[in-house]
Amino acid sequence: MSERLERPLVLVGCGKMGGAMLEGWLSSGIAGGGVVIVDPTGAKAFDGRSGVSVVADGKDLPGDLNPEFVVLAVKPQQMDGLLPDYSRFAGPDCVFLSIAAGKTIDYFESHLGREAVVIRAMPNTPAAIGQGITVACPNAHASSAQSAIAEALLRAVGEAVSVDDESLIDAVTALSGGGPAYTFLLMEVMAKAGVAAGLPDDLAARLALVTVAGAGQLALASDEPPATLRENVTSPGGTTLEALKVLMRDGDGLPDLMVEAIAAATRRSRELGAKE
Repeated sequence: MSERLERPLVLVGCGKMGGAMLEGWLSSGIAGGGVVIVDPTGAKAFDGRSGVSVVADGKDLPGDLNPEFVVLAVKPQQMDGLLPDYSRFAGPDCVFLSIAAGKTIDYFESHLGREAVVIRAMPNTPAAIGQGITVACPNAHASSAQSAIAEALLRAVGEAVSVDDESLIDAVTALSGGGPAYTFLLMEVMAKAGVAAGLPDDLAARLALVTVAGAGQLALASDEPPATLRENVTSPGGTTLEALKVLMRDGDGLPDLMVEAIAAATRRSRELGAKE
């Protein structure tokens, strides 16, 4: 099996994330067997695109359809109602790739059958602009070739890596899944602090936004770890050092708060998975 699909791919849900993935697949040519979109709104942005067909509901899929992948890109709360329409595809030759947060491999196996090939993935919202990172975890039935194709499909929206231990997905959800929200909060509080220091609102907001975004790009482009980059900006006896003394204060500084925050999110992810 090459990293190019020879049979159709069924994309269930074509919102921002599903649409971003589809755009990447069409650009790369990985979906060589064509794409069937299942979306009640009609996925108008892709209507008429070469190799793409659209149906409104899973019940409308052709009876002879033999997909190589079924990508589940709908909200978790929609999953119970739609999975029965796709259980007929479950088997060794069809991979169910889910990007629904909180839905475990056991959940999908219980709805699709214990022999279903399932890969659970956790992307983050920058994937909508091709700048995300996704962690995938296959079940025991997924072959290495199927996992490789899943990773290639996920790379359409950024970086993709795989893990064998599904329990890690809870911490992934906490770190990279929620990470954009923490970063946006950093932008917010930096801007507010700038205003408190005397800057106009619009200037403070722009400085915070571009500084955080630029620092991220610098970190990606550098071979140095973030700690070294931080030290490079921090002059002895300078202004940045004074700020870092506050932010890195023992007990109530950012490092301790972040450990607490990631632990809380990880714990909640486990709780949600246990409720299925």
